[in-house]
Amino acid sequence: MKGRLSIALRAVSVRRGTQWVLRNISLTLKPGERWALIGDNGAGKTQLLKLIAADVWPTPGGGERLYRVGGSPVDLIDAKPRIAYVGAELQDKYARYQWNPTVRDLVGTGLQRTPLLLRPPTREESRRIEAMLRICGLRPLRNRTFLSLSYGQKRLALLARALVQDPDWLLLDEFYNGLDPCFRRRIEALLGHALQCGQSWIATAHRAMDVPRGTRGLIELAAGRVLAATRLARADRERLARRAAEPPRATLPADPLRAAVRPAGRHRAGPRLLRLRAADLYVEHREVLRDVNWELRMGEHWAVFGANGAGKSSFLRLLYGDLAPALGGTIERRGFPAGTPIEAWKRRTGYVSPELQTDYAVDVTLIDLVASGRYASIGLCDEPTPADHRHARHWLEFFSLLSFAKRRPRELSYGQLRRALIARALAADPRILLLDEPLTGLDPRQRAAMKRLLARLMTERRTLVIAVHHPEDLPRGMTHALNLHKRRAEELDLRSAT
Repeated sequence: MKGRLSIALRAVSVRRGTQWVLRNISLTLKPGERWALIGDNGAGKTQLLKLIAADVWPTPGGGERLYRVGGSPVDLIDAKPRIAYVGAELQDKYARYQWNPTVRDLVGTGLQRTPLLLRPPTREESRRIEAMLRICGLRPLRNRTFLSLSYGQKRLALLARALVQDPDWLLLDEFYNGLDPCFRRRIEALLGHALQCGQSWIATAHRAMDVPRGTRGLIELAAGRVLAATRLARADRERLARRAAEPPRATLPADPLRAAVRPAGRHRAGPRLLRLRAADLYVEHREVLRDVNWELRMGEHWAVFGANGAGKSSFLRLLYGDLAPALGGTIERRGFPAGTPIEAWKRRTGYVSPELQTDYAVDVTLIDLVASGRYASIGLCDEPTPADHRHARHWLEFFSLLSFAKRRPRELSYGQLRRALIARALAADPRILLLDEPLTGLDPRQRAAMKRLLARLMTERRTLVIAVHHPEDLPRGMTHALNLHKRRAEELDLRSAT
């Protein structure tokens, strides 16, 4: 692998504020190696990737970071362009700042190594961009704006942006989160091509299924320290699968959509809480859903399935009130007649989504973030009351986040912030919970605890609507299932699945 970059960390430590996020890290990463990076939420995985990518500096006196090519030292300026990061944090950054280039321009930024194009691409750069769009199957989307893409399309476009650089190292941070099987297969093929080209990677993962094929090494972090850096063995994959409660592949149902939800006994529906009639939904002038007729009753618990781009997130945003049906369709909410300010409905409805996690870049403490759920606001407009903080502390303690109460959202790991947003949704004691991939980014222990909590909430006269890709992310007790496909919403016939 002559000409590729090697990386060495020697007793490196990193502190953010008063907290040590990495301690005494020593690693040698050689060209052609491919590593899985595992650890619980807050272990320091993303910080380690940022350290390797030279986006985070070692704390003075906290060790050194060395780069070499072919045995010769390389300075930071030359090493940094050889490393490409892809993950939810980068995807969220484009949404947070409303950076909205076309897909073609986004891929071009990889060559300039800037978030946005600073100049028109040269003829040679244009050739490389078009070649990468073709390799990644993105040519039909080349003129679409980035923020108009589905979650999976965005992730694929960001991977194309990284690959067009021909990096020596790919840093893939929880890269498969939120991707359906089709996009997973497309990305596996692209990573197979990267493997053949001799490129290296480090991929963070909580699930065995999220470790890319071709990965041969395992780095395990805990509390900012390296517990192990060894060869990835079958036993390690099996341990990851057990921790994540993944079913063995041999026992996966032939039709996971129908096998995911099996109501026990006869379900008795309560009063209607919400109804859609002849609802068409458009997002940024693009039709997402057509002629949806659906109702939600008290005590029902719906699982919402669909591929990336099918409209699951938009459907939940419609129910929550961030989107409205097109002219001719209606949405009725029990106890909230037409003309009622939508904020009144939102204050009685808990909502969690990846987009909400993106929005929470505001400079608030974690305790105020959770308290804001009582007002359905991003941040707080007024000083929180003692009752607001009492409810917030209760849920922070429940999610083992009370010690982070004074931190800011950007000082948390992705999984910690997801737990905080679930706490925010529960702070208002909602009757309805709308949850979009609520377990994404959670480590196995937290994922299991969350499923137990959701199962308990279903017994407390709360109504849940949960959008997922992985059926195993659903708690026990779901009563109905909705499948979104080709802009249609189809209720699955559960009786034929039992």
